[in-house]
Amino acid sequence: MTLDQLNIGESAVISAVNGEGSLRLRLLDMGLTPRTKVKLQKVAPMGDPIEIYVRGYELTLRKEDASLIEIVSEDEK
Repeated sequence: MTLDQLNIGESAVISAVNGEGSLRLRLLDMGLTPRTKVKLQKVAPMGDPIEIYVRGYELTLRKEDASLIEIVSEDEK
């Protein structure tokens, strides 16, 4: 499952960050690292971007970028 498939109010744990080069590094620099808990807070009216809560702050991501982040639901870990 990827981060863009999470429903509002659901939490999950990041299992992997995909992508290449500077995009992957940017995602990691924003705190989106494996074993980090995230929660989907909001989705824009047209479905893109999404807002997640991670490491004590709110972060807005494009769905395209969120699709690169693999997650595991908290029940499965």
